[in-house]
This record gives sequence, structure tokens and C-alpha cells, in this order.
Amino acid sequence: MTALGMKGKTAVVTGAAQGIGEATALALAEQGVNVAAIDTNEGLLLGLTDRLRQKGVQAQAFAADVSDSAAVNDIIAAVEHDMGPIEILANVAGVLRPGPVHSLSDEDWAQTFSVNTTGVFHVSRAVSRYMMERKKGAIVTVGSNAAGVPRASMAAYAASKAAAVMFTKCLGLELSAYHIRCNIVSPGSTETEMQRAMWQDENGARDVIRGSLDTYKTGIPLQKLAKPSDIANAVLFLASEQANHITMHDLCVDGGATLGV
Repeated sequence: MTALGMKGKTAVVTGAAQGIGEATALALAEQGVNVAAIDTNEGLLLGLTDRLRQKGVQAQAFAADVSDSAAVNDIIAAVEHDMGPIEILANVAGVLRPGPVHSLSDEDWAQTFSVNTTGVFHVSRAVSRYMMERKKGAIVTVGSNAAGVPRASMAAYAASKAAAVMFTKCLGLELSAYHIRCNIVSPGSTETEMQRAMWQDENGARDVIRGSLDTYKTGIPLQKLAKPSDIANAVLFLASEQANHITMHDLCVDGGATLGV
């Protein structure tokens, strides 16, 4: 990827241990960005930060749950003190508890929102307080194309992502006076562990690409799943100065699956 003028900046990436979060952290490091990586999976997180440092950037691992407000506040304060001013935030942490509404437990619903929505609130609030003092920064939340299109057996996930999308847009409106941009990248089906966990057999990818009339789900016109790097590249663009006049935008990266909705 062409240099985006991000070298030397500091970014916070949540959900960084694997999937889209991992790809985003690595893509930022390729641009010379120092990365503070947050995830609950400490083992994978430590392996990631080793790889990030091999790219010549600073990297720190923070094993924490973004639903823990106090932990988030402590981490962001530590990053500001130890790594320098945070100029980029990528909210990627997410969980999926699939199932029809009548079978969802209270815990399923609460856990989904605590990470996918409340976690975005906790981290964005903590980071934006510092950004406001400097009148500078970019926040990108990874949403989902399911936030705008009903999905069978995904009510909790879709609702939590829809809430995170609107929260990020409202935040962008409030922070616009401080020259801080807030945008969303909404992926469709992407080659991640979360996606593979929903497949019934070895034909899972093919079935997703084809779509399903039984579940009212269109297929993917581009005839392929997204790679985590496809989503990471969109995050990088919105976090960079190349998107200097873009805020409160929802960039859908789904191979046309939502037909431009």
C-alpha cells in the first residue's frame, strides 16, 4: 500500500489478537504506526506485538475486556504516558452469539452489547477526551453490513452493531468542532474465525457466497469472501489524511452483498 503519511503516529486497536483486528494492527505497523493492542486473548496478543516490533514500530499488549470501563481508562492513560499522543483509534473488538431470538439467553444479549456497543463507547470516550485537548485524531469503528439489513439468527449481533454505528456517527458530530473525524467500516462476510464458526461443513464459504433463500440472505456478487486485509485497508484509508474531509461515513466492504443499501 502507498504510504499514507501516518509514520510515527500512535494507534489503539481493540480486538487486535486475531481476524480483522490483527490485520488492522499489522497494516498500521506497515505504515510506521506505533500500536497499542487490546484483546482478551493474552497469548495471541503477545505474539502479535512481537511481530509488530519486527516491523520497527513500538508495540504494547494490553490484555483486557473493553466492557470493563475502569480497565479501559487505565490502559488509555498508560498509552498516552508511555507511547505518546493517540491519534488513531480502531474499534474492532466484537463477539457473536447467533441464534433465534426465542433461544437467546439474557447472558447472550448482555455479552453481545457489552463488547460490541458498550466497549466501543468505553474506548471511544476514553480516547476522545485526549484527542479533544489536541483537536486532532481519527476514530474508526468496525461495524457490520448486518447493522442495516435484517439477518435471521443474528438479532443480538445486528442490533449491537447498529447501535455502535449510530453511536459513532453521533460522536463524530460532537467531535467535529475539534477537527476529530469518526467513521465506520461495515464488513460483510470475511475470512475470520468468527465467520468459520458459523459454517456447517467444508462447503461453508461456498454457501455464503451463493446466499440462501431460506434465510432471506443474498449472496456475494463479487463471488468471494473478504480477507481481513480488505477490511483493514478500508480502516487505514479512513484513519489517514487521505480521508481528511470524511466524517460520520459508513463504508460498506461486503462485495456487494447488501446491493448498495
